[in-house]
Amino acid sequence: MYYFRPSHERGQARFGWLDSKHTFSFGHYYDPKHMGFSALRVINDDTVKAGAGFDTHGHRDMEIISYILEGAIEHRDSEGNHFVVPAGEVQIMSAGTGITHSEFNHSKTKKLKFLQIWIQPNQRGIQPVYEQRTINQTSMLTPLVTPSGRDNSLKIHQDTSLYRLQIEPGEILQLDTLQRPGYLHIIDGDIIIKNNRQLSAGDGLGIFKEIIRLKAATDGATALWFDLPIV
Repeated sequence: MYYFRPSHERGQARFGWLDSKHTFSFGHYYDPKHMGFSALRVINDDTVKAGAGFDTHGHRDMEIISYILEGAIEHRDSEGNHFVVPAGEVQIMSAGTGITHSEFNHSKTKKLKFLQIWIQPNQRGIQPVYEQRTINQTSMLTPLVTPSGRDNSLKIHQDTSLYRLQIEPGEILQLDTLQRPGYLHIIDGDIIIKNNRQLSAGDGLGIFKEIIRLKAATDGATALWFDLPIV
């Protein structure tokens, strides 16, 4: 089973200070055909103007991941955390029993680009937790978030692992989703899949009950790969 989500078909929200593209239904954008994939509920591709950001607001029982593409986020929350998260790092906030936070563009002169990802937890009412890590790419698939926190990854309260996928020109990576669904989100570059179909930046692909071969196009590619539970 393949679930294609082309970049140009995503929902969009513009608020002057924010340009956000929604892979799945979010906020004022609602499409019953795109409510999420397995436990994955949100992938928002956000561009935030200099000095602007998301004012203090609350969450409960959600695993919220920020993957910084360009610039830096300034994070503050009700647990007393105050950190700057630059490009090349990833953060996770387990909202649990409830947490309020703000996320602002740390720069007064440059834009911020990041992916905001929400994953439904498999435990409710946990103590809120915040963590961040530098991404050190060690192989084609580098774990960023895992249930156990293995290999210096961030820990998530769900049977889900998130990987940064890096394929150089000519390389091929095989992914097995015969037992568990997976979701691929392209960050940059182009990836060629079955029947020479090409996926480009912003495109998404949900897969289940398949073995898929990914091949990088001319310049290589970077993507996120979600190994997801059956829900």
